[in-house]
Amino acid sequence: MTPTRAAHPHLAGPRHRLAGAHPRIAAALAALLVALGLGLLTPGRAAAASLQEVTGFGSNPGALRMFRYVPDGLPAGRPVVVALHGCTQNAAGYGTGSGWLQLADRWGFSVVLPQQQTANNASSCFDWFQTGDIQRGQGEAASVAQMVDRHLADVGGDASRVYVTGLSAGGGMTAVMMAAYPEKFAAGGIVAGLPYGCAQAAGSPYVCMYVGATQTPRQWGDRVRAARPGYTGPWPALTVFQGTADYTVKPVNMTDLMKQWTDVQGADQTADVSDTVAGYPHQVYRAPSGAAVVETYSITGMGHGQPVDPGSGAGQCGTAGAYLLDVNLCAAYRMGVGWGLDSA
Repeated sequence: MTPTRAAHPHLAGPRHRLAGAHPRIAAALAALLVALGLGLLTPGRAAAASLQEVTGFGSNPGALRMFRYVPDGLPAGRPVVVALHGCTQNAAGYGTGSGWLQLADRWGFSVVLPQQQTANNASSCFDWFQTGDIQRGQGEAASVAQMVDRHLADVGGDASRVYVTGLSAGGGMTAVMMAAYPEKFAAGGIVAGLPYGCAQAAGSPYVCMYVGATQTPRQWGDRVRAARPGYTGPWPALTVFQGTADYTVKPVNMTDLMKQWTDVQGADQTADVSDTVAGYPHQVYRAPSGAAVVETYSITGMGHGQPVDPGSGAGQCGTAGAYLLDVNLCAAYRMGVGWGLDSA
C-alpha cells in the first residue's frame, strides 16, 4: 500500500500442495479442490455456475481484470454485488472465502469480482491511495465502473440495486467507488478499509492506515463531495466492519468512515441505535429523514481480515483462512440482510 504501487503484502495467504499421491490421483484431487474453491461444486448439487472472466468491458484505464459469478437460471432484474479483494488475494479466493458466491446461490443475485494485476501493484492491492486511480473517469475507479455497466447490460441486472464491498485495500477502493460513482451504488460495505481521500489527508497511506488523518466530519465529507461535483444524491448508505485488534488498518479508520459518510448524508455523529449483534458492538446512524445511512460493527478482539462464520446455518457463510477470520459472524450475510438481498 505504498505510493510507489508496491503495497504492503498484509493479506498474504498460505499455499497448499498435494504430496505423496499418484500423479493421476493428485491431478484429479487438485481439479476437485479447484472446483470446490471456485464454487463449481456445492453440497446437494451436481454442478453450479462457475466464475467467468469477461474481457473487452471498456477502455479499462486501470488495467484490471473482470470476473463474474451468475447463478444458473438467474432471471433478469436481480441485484448485483461488486466484491473487491484484499492485497495478495484474487477474485476467486475472495468471492468464495467471504461467502458472497455462497449467498448469491442462496438468495439469487450476481457478483462482479474485479481483480488487480501485479503489473499495477506488486502485492495485488487495489490502489486506493493513488490520485490517478481514485478519481471519476480515471484509472482503476473507471475500470470498475465500466465493469458494472458491462455486467448490467449482459445479465439485465437491476441498476437500482447494485452494491459494492471489499476488504482492506478493496475496502479502500469501495469508498472510492461510493464517492466517485455514487449514482451507481445503492449501498457499500467496507471491511477493515479506509475513508475516501485518507492517504491524501494524512500525507501518506501508511499514516492513514496506522495512525489516521486529522479531519473534521465536514472536511471528510468535503473530500467525497469533491469527487462528484454537483451531485445532489442520493448517496450510498454505508456499512463498516472493523476488528478492534487490527494493527494493519487501525480502528480509528472506522470512526473516520462514520464521520465522513454521516456528514455526506447530513446526519450527526451520535448513534441512534447502540446494541450488540452476535455479541459485538453495533451502531446505526440515521439521516434527518430517519433512514439508516451508516452502520458499524466493531468486532472485539479481531485482527485484520474479513469476518466469516462457516457452516450451513441460515445466518452462516464464508470459509475461514488467511485474513478470512471465523468470529461467529459473517460480514457478507449481515450486509446482505441489511441491503435486502435475502428477500429480494
